[in-house]
Amino acid sequence: MTTRPAASQTDNPPASQPAPAENPGRPTPKGFSIAGITFVLAVLSWMGPFAIDAYLPSFSAIAKHMQVSKDDVQLTMTAFMLFLAVMSLWHGALADAYGRRRPILVTLAIFCGASLGCAFAGNVTLLMVFRAMQGATVGAGMIIGRAVIRDLFEGAAAQRLMSHVATIFAIAPVMAPILGGLFQGWFGWRAIFFFMAGMSACMFVCCWFALPETLPREHRQRLDIAFLARSYWKVGSAVPFTMSCAALSLVNIGFFIYILGAPMFLEEHLKLSEKQYFILFIPVSIAMVIGAWISGRCAGKMTGIRTIVVGFIIMAVAAVGNVLLNLTVPPALPWTLAPIFVYVLGMSTASPSLTLLSLDLFPSQRGLAASCQGFIILIANPVASEFVTLIWGTTLSMAGAMLGILACAIVAMTLYGVTVKKFHARTGTA
Repeated sequence: MTTRPAASQTDNPPASQPAPAENPGRPTPKGFSIAGITFVLAVLSWMGPFAIDAYLPSFSAIAKHMQVSKDDVQLTMTAFMLFLAVMSLWHGALADAYGRRRPILVTLAIFCGASLGCAFAGNVTLLMVFRAMQGATVGAGMIIGRAVIRDLFEGAAAQRLMSHVATIFAIAPVMAPILGGLFQGWFGWRAIFFFMAGMSACMFVCCWFALPETLPREHRQRLDIAFLARSYWKVGSAVPFTMSCAALSLVNIGFFIYILGAPMFLEEHLKLSEKQYFILFIPVSIAMVIGAWISGRCAGKMTGIRTIVVGFIIMAVAAVGNVLLNLTVPPALPWTLAPIFVYVLGMSTASPSLTLLSLDLFPSQRGLAASCQGFIILIANPVASEFVTLIWGTTLSMAGAMLGILACAIVAMTLYGVTVKKFHARTGTA
């Protein structure tokens, strides 16, 4: 079994020192461009959120067509996210064993077939099965893409590219519900899944020509169950890793409850139609772009930890303001959306550095670490999917949930700070 070389000092710069201004890592593979790689990775990363958001405006139509309740349709979302989480444990391991490119191409092909299955589904059970297949495959691009970035770049350069990917990623939340609403109004809910099938087929072609193999054969690791079990235990039992992943997961859930709760939040509380989802998603996408831009500007000028702190301060102001606003005034535009905009700005500022923080703890197994990171983040989503039905009754209960979730994220980051120095001293990675 082959392994990577031991980590260097540049793999894990001490938190007290600024990240290097530029540390490019390995050269870009011949015949491929950074712009092309960035675009492909960004689109792969937002295929998952797109697959979640695009059919939200069709919940009522699907429930009516299949003669089931909205809660039954919500189960198709739960199945999608459950399999997205479970399979995230395998995507990185497969990428460490077979390279980055091949697993992405295979999963894109399966996702395309599953999307067609959703489009032709005649009942909610079949829809749930094919949504589960979508969830099982769509996460590969997001998880393996993170490993590709760390294969090619280190330090400030990695943070900068991650921010560029996040900027393009911000298109998904605004495009998905808008396109979903338009498709629902023009052609019906099945058209949304036909579009997903076409999108994944196009991405297969793009990846075939624009995505290089970034993991040399001599750095690949044999796919051995016993070895994987030990590796998963090593990564999953590392307190700094689990705490940084938990913090990343929680800050995303603080906003994700509004995505999952959009049918109630927008249609019931704000009295908007299914074609007006853009009123929420356009502002938050702008906030994502601004936050990612701030993160990119911070790269090389301050440490990742300090960038994370800036993001958390912004999110704290937004979450507290959200509760106070909903205590004093009834739901109305634009005030109800303003704290969400600010929260997403802070979340997008912190997320690129939070993502790299976890991966850099295990520089010799970044694919597997990315899988574990993805699992921890995604396993919370099915819980959030069911939890949102408990708190979407009022805008105040949703605001209170955002504040409570952020408080838990702050606790997780505090535990990371307490334990990370001991981890580096024990493993010799700092």
